[in-house]
Amino acid sequence: MQKILSLGLVIAMLASCSPAKKEEAPKKDIATMSEEEIQAYAEELAHKFIIVDGHVDLPYRMEVKGFMLRKEVEDVSVETTGNFDFPKSRKGGLDAPFMSIYVPSSYNAGGAKEFADSLITMTLDVAKVYDTLFAPANSPAEIQSNFEKGLISLPLGMENGAPIEDDLANVKFFFDRGIRYITLTHSKDNQISDSSYDTTYTWNGVSPFGEQIIAEMNKYGIMVDISHVTDSAFYDALRISKAPVIASHSSCRHFTPGFHRNMSDQMVKDLAANGGVIHINFGSTFLSEESRDKFDMMDSVLTNYRAETGLSRRDSAFVAYAEKFAADNNVFADVPIVADHIDRVVELAGVDYVGFGSDFDGVGNSLPVGLKDVSMYPNIIAELLKRGYSEEDIEKICYKNTFRVWNEVIAKAKELQGS
Repeated sequence: MQKILSLGLVIAMLASCSPAKKEEAPKKDIATMSEEEIQAYAEELAHKFIIVDGHVDLPYRMEVKGFMLRKEVEDVSVETTGNFDFPKSRKGGLDAPFMSIYVPSSYNAGGAKEFADSLITMTLDVAKVYDTLFAPANSPAEIQSNFEKGLISLPLGMENGAPIEDDLANVKFFFDRGIRYITLTHSKDNQISDSSYDTTYTWNGVSPFGEQIIAEMNKYGIMVDISHVTDSAFYDALRISKAPVIASHSSCRHFTPGFHRNMSDQMVKDLAANGGVIHINFGSTFLSEESRDKFDMMDSVLTNYRAETGLSRRDSAFVAYAEKFAADNNVFADVPIVADHIDRVVELAGVDYVGFGSDFDGVGNSLPVGLKDVSMYPNIIAELLKRGYSEEDIEKICYKNTFRVWNEVIAKAKELQGS
């Protein structure tokens, strides 16, 4: 006769066969940790979490070095003298640097589309040539997939909307080429928007054609980037865009009064209310009024030195003199000042609205002590840990805030397309 097991016995037997529940690792107490332990913890988090950087200028760096003319791709699989390459990225935990397709304002008068397209091709070639190290990425989901495969993603953002020229169809053209944000303008007013570096105020904000471009960007899922625009253009973009906007590489004007390239406290609050994210620029002149003054002084000294010696900026003797002068006069900001900017955004708006937007390879020799290249992200994470930021906070700053905005932009595009 077959035995009938009691319900309680069946449950007990099933429980004995199931794997034991994995215990959560105890939370680490920063207050009890040494500097070395905090740094090791920061390095652990830098590699545990995806790190997105809103703005890295590798493409223009490659173009300036002449690799386009030789029809070669710079070998960034090995250590280079630049701020970005594969070994440095691996060391620092950088997983998704937005490659800046930077188009200088000199192209505003013509040739911008062709120039931007050539930089896109060059950047995609990096991923093609070194396909075991890098991969293109057109969405947060693709970055996540690449991360799980051990690949560094190379999403694309276009700095300066001049390549749209006077044809709305070019918005889709660049979307199809992989562009996922467009900085509306750069150092001069263009056909889309006024620039914070210009004094012309051509449109007193965003142009009528710029309004159409922002609508097209919303339609296709391209993030609107308000770094470089005037305050009035920023507020126009907030009003026009049906999706949250970003600042891909800006900092807080609170620390640099009068520097309109950075964002005011009210702008930070309004960006957050709109659901956007400010990605903090690491350039010393973006971070500190003191550094801005020291760089102005250094520029005057170096200009006089070149005039006296007849040296060019590229001459090794001039480079050596400039480097020594910078070191002797302590012109650079440092990691704590970068953290101050993050603190300021968190104080004004909350931890959901800030990320990294280094401007590596784009701000020359002005990078702060402790953040000279992409290998050094653990240094800023360590500083945030010391200031009481939790793992969850740091994960948001590293990538989750950017992913949230980007996914909202993608969702709005699908809605606008009726799909």
